[in-house]
Amino acid sequence: QLQPVESGGGSVQAGGSLRLSCTAPGFASKACVMQWYRQAAGQQREWVSYITNDGSTSYSASVKGRFTISKDTTTDTVILRLNSLKPEDTGKYFCKGTGWTCTSNWGRGTQVTVSS
Repeated sequence: QLQPVESGGGSVQAGGSLRLSCTAPGFASKACVMQWYRQAAGQQREWVSYITNDGSTSYSASVKGRFTISKDTTTDTVILRLNSLKPEDTGKYFCKGTGWTCTSNWGRGTQVTVSS
């Protein structure tokens, strides 16, 4: 079972950038689809992006064109690059693996705070 560990969050001004990392040993061998979610205070967790085993990607409408997901299977890491950040991007970001042959816990998340 995957145990993702997220890192890279921080506080930035609107328009800034961050690079989030998710380390999840074994996700490639388990053919996991690696997903990023976020949760703002008092809100439900929402899906942000995913990357499949063959490298296909998808993004929510709210982040498409600003965020980029990638992976490095040699280090078991999934990267989410956040550009042109907006205050509404503020929240805790989580990653998780999904798929028929993949079971995963939630990580503890990494906090992103964007000030106007």
